[in-house]
Amino acid sequence: MRIGPYETSNAVFVAPMAGVTDRPFRSLAKTLGAGYAVSEMVTSRPDLFHSLKTSRRANHDGETGPIAVQIAGTEAQMMADAAVYNIQRGAQIIDINMGCPAKKVCNKWAGSALMQDEPLAMAIVQAVVDAAQPFGVPVTLKMRTGWSAERRNVVSLARQAESAGVQMITVHGRTREQGYKGQAEYHSIAQVKAAVGIPVVANGDIDSPHKAQAVLQATGADAVMIGRAAQGRPWIFREIDHFLKHGTLLAPPLVAEVQRLLLHHLQDHYSLYGAHIGVRSARKHIAWYTQGLVDASAFRQDMNRIEDCDAQLAAVADYFDRVAQHGDRLPAATPSPVMETAE
Repeated sequence: MRIGPYETSNAVFVAPMAGVTDRPFRSLAKTLGAGYAVSEMVTSRPDLFHSLKTSRRANHDGETGPIAVQIAGTEAQMMADAAVYNIQRGAQIIDINMGCPAKKVCNKWAGSALMQDEPLAMAIVQAVVDAAQPFGVPVTLKMRTGWSAERRNVVSLARQAESAGVQMITVHGRTREQGYKGQAEYHSIAQVKAAVGIPVVANGDIDSPHKAQAVLQATGADAVMIGRAAQGRPWIFREIDHFLKHGTLLAPPLVAEVQRLLLHHLQDHYSLYGAHIGVRSARKHIAWYTQGLVDASAFRQDMNRIEDCDAQLAAVADYFDRVAQHGDRLPAATPSPVMETAE
């Protein structure tokens, strides 16, 4: 599918996740079959542009394109300025965050809170589109289905966004009220697809090749976006892509391959965050990679006491050597049911 002048390599995308989809994660996901990836949410506040946190989130060194940066905020001009700032630093696509359910974001009326105020939401969208247009940079939008079950307005916003010039819409099949609880519903995504002529991406609870296929069939969406299911399992992108193209399932990855991937991921992680922060922030990734494996709980307890990058790498390598003694491949993942019913 196309996003402005860019054509994605497939229809399996990486969802932006704060604290997860940094440049090392995005690069790894693309290597493992993701056709497109969006950065972590970047603030539109100019006083924070040069903060260490923002500079890390906006780091795209060595990343293959197209480079997509997600921005968040509550003021139209500030969001427009943030779009230009990121474009001048390499962003090739700008994504507007109107889907984050986090309280610290919504309490400031950013993220999914914007869906409660359609005039403000559309003022922001129009300002960003207008700011990006002179650079030839397409603007995309990520939303939820609404603020609550009683206030679903994603179809109305999608139509207005298309009219404003947005070139792709991603919908997470939950309201903000749900957070990440319950089950995603897909009929709202199908309604959005039927209402607009631009590409629509389905997001929410997609954790297996069969589920991806079922969601595409149920919604008519042009692509799927994977978030939490990719944590510690970045090869899910090639699994889904292969199944959608060929109708067959790939075997689970070899333990030796996962060991190599994680060690490379950790080294790239340290290069971005430095040794002091990197060894600590890497722990969550290690926990995700090892979830469900032999003696994983005891290993994670030991891992949380390690304060040195080289020691962390050595411990990970040794652990996967031990896992390999129980079989050369990882156990098959246990996905959710292929399709939950809509309400």
